[in-house]
Amino acid sequence: MPRFDDDYPGLPIKLTPCSNGEFVAPPASDVVLETVRRAREDAERTSRRLGLSRRRFLLSTMGSASTLAILAACSKEADKVVGGGGPGGTYNVPATATTEADSAFAALGGNEFVFDVQTHFLDSNHDIPDLGLSSAFPQQSCGAEDPRDCFSVDKYLDLMFNKSDTNMLVISALPFAGSPLNPEVMKRTIDLADRLGCQQRVLMQGETHPSNGTVEKLLENMATLNDTLPIGAWKTYCHLGGPGWYLDDHDKAAPQVGQKLLDQVRALGPKVLAVHKGFGNGSRFADPVDVGPAAKANPDITFVVYHSGFDVNPQHKEVAYDEKNDKGVDRLITSCKKAGIGMGGNVVAELGSTWRILMGNPDAAAHVLGKLLVHFGPDNIAWGTDSIWYGSPQDQIQAFRAFEITPRFQEQFGYPQLTKEIKAKILGLNSARIYGVQPVTGICRFESEKIADTKLTSSDGNRTYGPRTPAQVQAVMDHELAQLNYGLG
Repeated sequence: MPRFDDDYPGLPIKLTPCSNGEFVAPPASDVVLETVRRAREDAERTSRRLGLSRRRFLLSTMGSASTLAILAACSKEADKVVGGGGPGGTYNVPATATTEADSAFAALGGNEFVFDVQTHFLDSNHDIPDLGLSSAFPQQSCGAEDPRDCFSVDKYLDLMFNKSDTNMLVISALPFAGSPLNPEVMKRTIDLADRLGCQQRVLMQGETHPSNGTVEKLLENMATLNDTLPIGAWKTYCHLGGPGWYLDDHDKAAPQVGQKLLDQVRALGPKVLAVHKGFGNGSRFADPVDVGPAAKANPDITFVVYHSGFDVNPQHKEVAYDEKNDKGVDRLITSCKKAGIGMGGNVVAELGSTWRILMGNPDAAAHVLGKLLVHFGPDNIAWGTDSIWYGSPQDQIQAFRAFEITPRFQEQFGYPQLTKEIKAKILGLNSARIYGVQPVTGICRFESEKIADTKLTSSDGNRTYGPRTPAQVQAVMDHELAQLNYGLG
């Protein structure tokens, strides 16, 4: 059996359960467990055969290719056991990519524009109470003297730019006011990235909590943000940040703030609203039932639906679209279909955390991507990763590049082929259009030591940073509620 000690950096494609703090990650499937077992053994054998250390192999693109190839093989074997007729999703990785660096890069590398519209970190300024949030994430063991530094801006920029192929990114607001990722922190991060040589690479969102306080205060806060900060889009949560509410105000018992928010988005611009739908911890306000009606009533506003309505539910599996299904991605599709919002409309499905969860289940991944492509089209799906909760997003990028919807699923369900052109749109070109920016090509790299407040000396390896156990997730949720009371008066 292979040895795994402190020199073991973890598998380069991170498949084991992890959460962004908004859901309890499902347990690893048998396919994932077998993939991890085989990939570890393969790393031991192949690294020795190539004359590399195990660590160097696992940190290489060859290690990524090997893990994806093994995942594809295990998924195919599992399908045969149940007589499924062949996998619906797979990873196209040639055998040479597992042992030849050039072949691995050809399979998993790329020069397409990558624009991540959902990224997070926590301010390491200790004047802002952390309230224990960072200690609830396993990332606290990154090696920093203070666990809060594991979530700091230097770690964030290093993981996003130095350790992934991400070209541009959006700092996404967190679901609580007065958080350690407030607008001023976002603005300072943009300035820091510019000083590091990553000019015009970082955008920010303006957070808004319409049910927290009076409507007059909402409008005033949004106007102030818009006047003083470079807002690239607006971000809101219907189920957090105050009493639950809906975008279309259909529930008269809930705060009637949805249309007032949208009117202010229209008045101030930019007319882009990122709204969290899915991963609601049971809240009905996280259901995307209101997206279609709101989009129809506000055709000049683009609704970027974070997570695409996806949720983790033991009783639900993502399969072919069913209008009678009231769970998962189908909810978003049904809401938009009923409102007449379809391909090329003003609703955009975003993949943050959704793709990360689906990577280890190629058939479910094929269904979700296939359904979104059929109903919203290749121009209305946006790339997001929810990093840095999952560490560097490089494994998500590599897996997406290699992923395919098989001819079987294309024929059976009418899903389109996931071509390089479609992948390029999803990975970045769509969001460039939505945010009104020119794609900045070329990878931005910088020396981490140039970040003035860096205190990190350890090497990360292939780590996931989000909570992995139910207890850790509950701790994060508890602290989110505590944060609601911070700075709100």
